[in-house]
Amino acid sequence: MIRCDRGADIWTLKIDRPDKAGALTREMLLELAALVQEAKDTKALILTGTGKVFSAGADLEAAKAGLATDPVWEELSGALADYQGLSIAALNGTVAGGSFGMVLACDVRISVATANFFYPVMKLGFLPQPSDPARMAALIGPARTKMILMGAQKVGATEAVAWGLIDRICNADSLADDAAKLAEAAVAADRSHVAAIKSLIPSVR
Repeated sequence: MIRCDRGADIWTLKIDRPDKAGALTREMLLELAALVQEAKDTKALILTGTGKVFSAGADLEAAKAGLATDPVWEELSGALADYQGLSIAALNGTVAGGSFGMVLACDVRISVATANFFYPVMKLGFLPQPSDPARMAALIGPARTKMILMGAQKVGATEAVAWGLIDRICNADSLADDAAKLAEAAVAADRSHVAAIKSLIPSVR
């Protein structure tokens, strides 16, 4: 359910579970985290999905078994935050719940116009993953973060790009190509140069 296209300098990790709206099991999260760590010598990493939803968050049965509060989410987002190349979330659709963590930890977020963004922890009675509120607030500010996390607001792509939650809206047909084009300069550069520039840009760890 996790596909990995391993290029010489760029890897694409794909959540391939469209029949379950990209819902994630613990095994899938562990596999993603391991692949991000394995990709440490690449220059760029693209994270994407299949179907109309990037990820609905935790798989329902896994959530009932405790996945919603499992530290594996932080393991994945931490691995992405520590990645020294350029990480791009190419969002093929809606992002919900815990799947926000990996998206927020990426360097750049591009999305199709039909995507929605919501994190219904207030309604579900869970706390968000520990690093997610700070990363979200760094992008969109404290008040808008509270609108999503405390007000349980669903944000469409147009509003999300205006807020800075995502960086660009793309056509669904060109999403993969647009992500690859964003990575072109990093892929063409020396890896140490990519890491050096990234180290100069403030980020939330």
